[in-house]
Amino acid sequence: MPPSYLRTSDIARAVGAHPNTVRLYENWGFLPPIPRSLSGYRLYTEAHLDQMRLAWIAMHGMCPCKALLNDLVRTAAAGDLGGALEQAYAYLAQVRSERAQAEAAVEFLESWAQGRITERATGPLRIGELAKRLGITHDMLRNWERNGLLDVPRDPHSGYRLYGPDEIGRVRVIRMLRLAGYSTMAILRMLIQFDQGHRQNLRQTLDTPRPDEDVYSAADRWLSTLAAGEQRGLNVIAQLEAMIAKQPYEQRRTR
Repeated sequence: MPPSYLRTSDIARAVGAHPNTVRLYENWGFLPPIPRSLSGYRLYTEAHLDQMRLAWIAMHGMCPCKALLNDLVRTAAAGDLGGALEQAYAYLAQVRSERAQAEAAVEFLESWAQGRITERATGPLRIGELAKRLGITHDMLRNWERNGLLDVPRDPHSGYRLYGPDEIGRVRVIRMLRLAGYSTMAILRMLIQFDQGHRQNLRQTLDTPRPDEDVYSAADRWLSTLAAGEQRGLNVIAQLEAMIAKQPYEQRRTR
């Protein structure tokens, strides 16, 4: 009995994608080589459909660590499903690590917002002194000020910026959130609410773009993105394990 082949539209319909996406994934190396009929039509098999499902699960929508997913999908497309499974677990570990860092940064933020002291009352520091203490650059501090994250008082005589305990604590929060992956826009959104006297639900504000933020990135809702990324990793692992289970035993044993 001759094999039954699938069309591009069949593959697209099965995963909920547009046919052009299937062709794009083929061009990107996300699918194994696709044989053609004498008339030039692509001849997809069930293995192509499984690989397209994997690529769609891994690549559709915003996600953290996308370069790792790119490599993983290409590894699977090349036939090394075991190697792709290893990469999937590495991706999951990376996302979980970033999520833990993001959660720790929010906990630090919440502690600071409730008035817990993060800095001893010392004499004000100039920008160079603060940059050295916190291991950041002058440009970072100036950029945060330009973007509205900071309002730093100045010496009335010299014009130098003077960072007191309040400003230093605020800088520590900003630095930790930025290192954890949050965007400048997300931090600004949260600080605006904080400065208006609303100290509750800062976590939610940090993770919820306003309606006037027409274009936003994964880092503008970082907690949600990381949570979705962890689930994506688990779904990728499940798909790869299903694909490996379909391989003949001899083929699996030799990999």
